[in-house]
Amino acid sequence: MAAMEQIAAKADAGHGISFREAFRVWLRVALLSFGGPAGQIAVMHRILVDEKRWISDGRFLHALNYCMLLPGPEAQQLATYIGWLMHRTAGGIVAGGLFILPGIVAIMGLSYVYVAFGNLWYVEAFFFGLKAAVLAIVIEAVVRVGKRALRNNIMIALAAIAFVAIFFFAVPFPIIIIASGVIGYVGAKRGWKEFAGAGHGGATGNAESALGEEVPPHARPDGRRALRVGALWLSLWLAPVIVLLIATGPGNTFTDIALFFSKMALVTFGGAYAVLSYVAQQAVDYYHWLSAREMLDGLGMAETTPGPLIMVLQFVGFIAAYRDPGGLPPMWAATLGGLLATWVTFTPCFLWIFVGAPYIETLRGNKGLAGALGAITAAVVGVILNLSVWFGLHTIFRETTPVRSFGLSFDLPVISSVDLAALVLAIAAATAIFRFNAGMLTVLGGASAAGIALRLAGLI
Repeated sequence: MAAMEQIAAKADAGHGISFREAFRVWLRVALLSFGGPAGQIAVMHRILVDEKRWISDGRFLHALNYCMLLPGPEAQQLATYIGWLMHRTAGGIVAGGLFILPGIVAIMGLSYVYVAFGNLWYVEAFFFGLKAAVLAIVIEAVVRVGKRALRNNIMIALAAIAFVAIFFFAVPFPIIIIASGVIGYVGAKRGWKEFAGAGHGGATGNAESALGEEVPPHARPDGRRALRVGALWLSLWLAPVIVLLIATGPGNTFTDIALFFSKMALVTFGGAYAVLSYVAQQAVDYYHWLSAREMLDGLGMAETTPGPLIMVLQFVGFIAAYRDPGGLPPMWAATLGGLLATWVTFTPCFLWIFVGAPYIETLRGNKGLAGALGAITAAVVGVILNLSVWFGLHTIFRETTPVRSFGLSFDLPVISSVDLAALVLAIAAATAIFRFNAGMLTVLGGASAAGIALRLAGLI
């Protein structure tokens, strides 16, 4: 106990914010983290910058810029970064861990309900309405991110090229992001105004903060420390993967989950919606772990619970293991599959922060980094548009026809298979969002209730 108090006291030194107070605030942030990455970042900005004044706008935006360049969920990584800045490694673990804990519990509980009662008419009707609302929410995300990112014709062109490349030609997502980052970096270094960095939409002018602007001693680059920390978190991340490979060999469902989501942790740049675009197509079309409609159901769960949207990956791992339990009781296998997907998805996030953040702290104000971020964010608009079209095809249409010729690789909707009820619900949800500025939970709840009402009326 005395040792823990000494660690906490050491972590508190320099800014006067106790570790216990930070714990309470991070728990509050976690419980309020609905609405996807934009909403979660807005909550953190309001509490940490405007209300508590723990960190300045400039520092908050710099941390956000780095996290948006990383693979994985930028909001969870931002929480980890700020927690680490304030209270060292312990602060980063608490901030990042609390950010995902409510979502882990909620998604696991909803997954049990889904597999146990998903064939009941009211559960099916609930998720029917939910999927239509999710489609409208993803479209709204395209508009929201696009307004911030597409500041000029060059950025619009980058978004358009990204969409065409990924949707029509199945160009790998990492290639799109890397190419965009290089273009933005070079453009910013050459002084092209189109690539000048812009602030986050939620920023205000607050410059005073408890943390100040100096780099804390623990946040300064140290090569030996970086090697030690990297080896530790790399071992924590990959240990389950290696054990599964040795114990079960390739081709086993659990090994596939561990390998796929570990790979995903390395290549899914651009935020939650970009991650979902990649995972949805791989999990549905390549691994056949679940259907496109089930993927939408999982996203609906993630949209309506606190935590990162990519907590839906826990649902994907859960369903995959449930359907191929490998000799285990299905519910036990599903639980392990969901937790395994969560572990290999989020453990690397701590690795990126604890190893990279000290070096990023020395790059505040770097024009090249800001230019790369702007170009990547523009490309991500095209990727999210791809996700919305993909969801739309599988929500509004019952059938699609694959087109695979002349380098093209996409699904064409069968017009005669349109689901009129889903189309009407999606239009109603979009109208509520864009015309009446309805909140996300209101739209999701209303659409789910409408799905049940349509089922009672015999219309679906």
